[in-house]
Amino acid sequence: MSLDHSAENGFTPLRRSAENGFTPLRRSAENGFTPLRRSAENGFTLVELMVSLFIFGLLAAAGVSLLTFSVRAQASATARLDEIAQDRRLSALLTSDLAQALPRIARTADGDAVRAFEGSDGREDGLLMGYVRAGWSNPDGGARAGIQRVDIVVDKGRLERRAYAMVDGTIPANIMVLATDVESVGVRYREKIDWRTKWDTTRLDLLPRAVELTIKRRNRAALLTAFLVGTPYP
Repeated sequence: MSLDHSAENGFTPLRRSAENGFTPLRRSAENGFTPLRRSAENGFTLVELMVSLFIFGLLAAAGVSLLTFSVRAQASATARLDEIAQDRRLSALLTSDLAQALPRIARTADGDAVRAFEGSDGREDGLLMGYVRAGWSNPDGGARAGIQRVDIVVDKGRLERRAYAMVDGTIPANIMVLATDVESVGVRYREKIDWRTKWDTTRLDLLPRAVELTIKRRNRAALLTAFLVGTPYP
């Protein structure tokens, strides 16, 4: 039976179904129905949206982790560089000071004699070393001597360098912090072939030949340094 005669027997061909109320699939959008192949033109599905959010969350978490690591690494590097700079400043200052130490007996405000070089063992807070040094620069041409009295003091976890404006009868005028977070300090003083834990010789003008300084700071390895002291007085 041919399609041309199907209408005579009560059958309607597919191409004429729209005339009897039936809409073909390609025209379904005209009556409110959207074919699947055109769904992308009208937005994302819920599954697609959830997958996109999940991927975005993974990328955001990775970015935050990388940024946090970078910030912590930079902070750690900065702190370490500050510690190295502090160690170098301490070493440079003490090397210069002690190399220019003089056998000069100072006087207190009451007129009492002060050793040319004083040295404790560093077990307690207070004076660690005291000396008079040469080479005090005077760029302004002030009316003062070219020598300076200096005390190295341990005070509440800090190692300080306290300089006097005058060698005799004054109080410290300039305080410089050499080290912080100090837990303990150890000092030894060289006398000819022996080491002493304190410098308390009977001669007030006698200088040690060398000083060995050990500083232990919180959360850091101990720093061991050694310095030559002055030159023999002729």
